[in-house]
Amino acid sequence: MRHRQPAICLRAIDYSETSQVLHFLTRGAGTVRVLGKGTKRPRSKSGGAIDLLSEGQLLFSTGRAQGLAVLLEFTETTCHSALRKEASRLNAAVYMLELISAMLAEGDPHAEVFDLLHNALGRLGHADAPVQAVLAYFQWRLLRHVGLLGQLSTCVGCGRAIAGQGRGHRHHEQVFFSSTQGGLICAGCRHTAGEKLPLGPQTPQTLAGLAALAAAETGKKVPLADRRARAVNRMLAYHVAQQIGRWPKMAKYAIGHQAGMNTDKHG
Repeated sequence: MRHRQPAICLRAIDYSETSQVLHFLTRGAGTVRVLGKGTKRPRSKSGGAIDLLSEGQLLFSTGRAQGLAVLLEFTETTCHSALRKEASRLNAAVYMLELISAMLAEGDPHAEVFDLLHNALGRLGHADAPVQAVLAYFQWRLLRHVGLLGQLSTCVGCGRAIAGQGRGHRHHEQVFFSSTQGGLICAGCRHTAGEKLPLGPQTPQTLAGLAALAAAETGKKVPLADRRARAVNRMLAYHVAQQIGRWPKMAKYAIGHQAGMNTDKHG
């Protein structure tokens, strides 16, 4: 059966001297793995080797048996060359690809996630776009789309308001995030969670960043400063790592996560 879909290349692996195995995110068919026979030849239908971040129209064929689909044609519309010119933008983009590859089941359509990635890559291509803010919005919305965002405005233990500068939040209070519990935890409820990340000195920046992201979801235009965006990104990267069972390889390049961000399993 033939399928034609808008697609973004998530991963490209050399299969032979002339062929590639390619992972694509498509808008209507989810993530797919295809064998691109002869794609590395300059005169191939794709115009040469397909690289990650390449976006365009993908024509592929699937059979009855599970396995690699076959690439029939790929017409590139953009390779996102603008974001490739700056390491921080490229690192953020590749980190986005890694998250999608790790968090979406193959063949499970998520049109909203395709649109999210398409828009985020386009935004990163603008020289004035704040990289950490773009990445924070991406991580937030990706986790929301896959149902893993969690409870980020109140304590998952007692339900008390904790995010931002609400009446229930004390400025110097210890705050934690637990991936397994699914959200923020106040100091009073810290013993109810085994796995948890202390937000530590980054607590004010993280909470302010979360409040800005929540406000943006309601249509309000709230600026997200770099320090706040980076603090949120570190917490959400930790959440992703707990969900997929490993630290994303690109996290240290895209966000600069530190080995010191250890879980608090005993306190």
